[in-house]
Amino acid sequence: MRIGVLGYQGGVYEHVYMLRRALEELGYTGEVLVVKKPGQLESLDGIVIPGGESTTIGILARRMKVLEPLRDAIRSGLPALGTCAGAIILAEKVRDRVVGETGQPLIAAMRIEVVRNYFGRQRESFEADLEIDGLEGRFRGVFIRSPAIIDAEPPARIISWLDHDGERVGVAAVQGPHLATAFHPELTGDTRLHKMWLRQIKR
Repeated sequence: MRIGVLGYQGGVYEHVYMLRRALEELGYTGEVLVVKKPGQLESLDGIVIPGGESTTIGILARRMKVLEPLRDAIRSGLPALGTCAGAIILAEKVRDRVVGETGQPLIAAMRIEVVRNYFGRQRESFEADLEIDGLEGRFRGVFIRSPAIIDAEPPARIISWLDHDGERVGVAAVQGPHLATAFHPELTGDTRLHKMWLRQIKR
């Protein structure tokens, strides 16, 4: 199994560490590599788009000529895990809580609608215990300038919800082999979400 982590910005090496741990815990043989060039997309079994700044990641991916081939690969079935900024990049519809439409570069492979900075800025960061379909027990979600998944159309579906300021919003969604989370599972030390995604790839 060969898993890539898009390596321009954000929690790149946190994901590398968690994926290596998850592979070992599952007993899967595999390697995890940081992807920055188009040629590195070849023969991947999955790709992680980490948290960070979604516009910056998209612009750098386009500048490095990775965005278009990555978009084609994911839309053709390459499994993708997008966390926080990565969830924004995977979404078909994106707007910012303050500025509205962003016009930013997207992969737009999942039929979800995401609102950037939904929970506020850096100082409004928080953690919450989440129930996630497919996981036993609660998962500690770390929310840092996080988006919210406010809608999903089939075949996408929301698999985790959060009650926040009187509203119930989605914070994780799946669509086939793609998984998007509004939070940062790579910052928890809990490998269960990475393992859930890797098992999906292994099928």
